Amino acid sequence: MKIAIAGAGAMGCRFGYMLTKTGQEVTLIDEWPAHIEAIQKNGLKVVDGENTDTIDIKIIRPEEATEEVDVVIAFTKSMKLGEMLEKIKAIIHEDTKVLCLLNGLGHEDTMAKYVPRKNIIMGVTIWTAGIIEPGVARLGGTGTVEMQAADPSGVAIAKELVEVMDKAGLNASYSEDVHFSTWRKACVNGTMNATCAILDANIGEVFDTSTAEAIVMQIIAEFVAVAEKEGVHLDPAAMKDYVYTASNKVRGHYPSMHQDLIQNHRFTEVDFLNGFVARKGKEYGIPTPYCQLITELIHAKEDILKVK
Repeated sequence: MKIAIAGAGAMGCRFGYMLTKTGQEVTLIDEWPAHIEAIQKNGLKVVDGENTDTIDIKIIRPEEATEEVDVVIAFTKSMKLGEMLEKIKAIIHEDTKVLCLLNGLGHEDTMAKYVPRKNIIMGVTIWTAGIIEPGVARLGGTGTVEMQAADPSGVAIAKELVEVMDKAGLNASYSEDVHFSTWRKACVNGTMNATCAILDANIGEVFDTSTAEAIVMQIIAEFVAVAEKEGVHLDPAAMKDYVYTASNKVRGHYPSMHQDLIQNHRFTEVDFLNGFVARKGKEYGIPTPYCQLITELIHAKEDILKVK
């Protein structure tokens, strides 16, 4: 299967590495010059615990993407999704499927502006990864991937992609309700990503604070209320258990928003997590004070750091 991974950050590198190791033809697409140069010169290096490995893998800039592929896996930042799809439209033919595995909410609407619904596959993953330096990714923990074709005509290829990912050790499955899983993951990220960035701490440090439970439960309550209006039922007690179980598995991890904002002074995806809930809350007349404040604090920090 010819696969292009649009967005070769931490997660894009993880998936690219694991898929390449099992014989898939993978091309990474990214816009970070130092990262591209390092991988082109030295290969992609991955660090997994005490083990390291290096593979040769093709990486190009979006404007260099001209060869048609079977599947595009989108791992851009949320705010860059539409821009990336526009730039790589030459590789997307009438049968190319585009799998979205981005953090956050509202991406199907963005994809529909660039890709026919029959070619859209929505997915969610709870794998984690990080970038140590250009060309070097850190893997850690275990995870899963769920996906669902947006249109019945795409089910067969989506299930074929599930098999490909499963063989790569990505624990993939076909879902009949990926919107539930997407909202559930967004809720997890809504409790961890921005809080770790605001407090400049890893997940374990944040969840060990005396105020963590009160903050987490309020964020969950706001996600639950808005999700219900969006046709997705999240049980608050089950959501709490899921959040705390997830946090215990990756206590030493600095989430992507911390990596972006604090470590690399880049814009964050907060508008597609807590910010999305705050916007929808206003539309539905649902109070979302924590999500609103979190979003404003992240944007304030972006201003302070003069992010680009």
